[in-house]
Amino acid sequence: MRISILGGAGFIGRKLAARLAQEGAIGGRAITELTLFDAVPPPRPEAKFPVHIAVGDVVDLPKEAIPPETDIVFHMAAVVSAAAEADYDLGWRVNFHGTEAVVHACRRLSRPPRVVFTSSIATFSGGQSAVLTDDSRQIPTGSYGAQKAAAELVLADASRRRFLDVVSLRLPTVIVRPGRPNKAASSFISAIIREPLLGLPTELPVDEGFAVWVASTRRVVEWLLHAAAMDTKPLGLDRSINLPGLSVTVAKMLQALDEVKPGASALVKRVEDPVITAIVAEWPAAFEPVRARAFGFAPHEPLIDVIRAFIEDDLEATRRERGLA
Repeated sequence: MRISILGGAGFIGRKLAARLAQEGAIGGRAITELTLFDAVPPPRPEAKFPVHIAVGDVVDLPKEAIPPETDIVFHMAAVVSAAAEADYDLGWRVNFHGTEAVVHACRRLSRPPRVVFTSSIATFSGGQSAVLTDDSRQIPTGSYGAQKAAAELVLADASRRRFLDVVSLRLPTVIVRPGRPNKAASSFISAIIREPLLGLPTELPVDEGFAVWVASTRRVVEWLLHAAAMDTKPLGLDRSINLPGLSVTVAKMLQALDEVKPGASALVKRVEDPVITAIVAEWPAAFEPVRARAFGFAPHEPLIDVIRAFIEDDLEATRRERGLA
């Protein structure tokens, strides 16, 4: 089985590639080749099968990014939320036209591949009081959400036309991200855990009662693998899935942080940021993902386990990367 990861240099792309290299199979089918594509060279994991690196522009997608006879494509190449809001043209170019390029590449293959697309809960609105069901309308309040929603429709139509076989996963905010803060509007949600664990101060642009719909890195990788192997016939025309994340307030996150590292939350300082607040204020705080559970997507682990997993998996590597070791 041949697999391509578009966005292979990204945080989730690297985690997924490492997991595939370690396990060597998806759904009981052995992996024979893995291709990692991004705008910069992705790291090559050690594997018992060939791992190819492809570099380029997702809009002008090189043929080697999705080689002939590819069976599964993980499409995660994207411009993040705040960057897409700051640069309208760049966001639409990468997030929407990049997805069009993926469709055209899949049409050239001898058989339709499974495409697992990482969409986002930013395709919805509703704010702090919302608890969205599976049939809630997508009304994004930012360009990033609009781009992801539009990409979902393009992929669903391509799936209907049998150019590919898509599962679009509307990811919650993924925590705890290693490395450095990025340009995502949700970056502070990881930062208020990661930075204090590193012994560093960080800023909180929202109040402690602000609630977010989150998912751990480990759980997201599990969901991606499940989407790659699942039976898609029951999905019908609706190829998008709201995932079973976890609704938590900032206050609960800081409390869990202090359980792991007493006093660490003192490094989090409230500093208003009108730009970030405007972006995240309308993001829904909770979902009722009945459909995801029916299709076998695993429920989420407790918040304290998310923090402990970050410490186990990524804390030391982040410390070294940032010259804090």
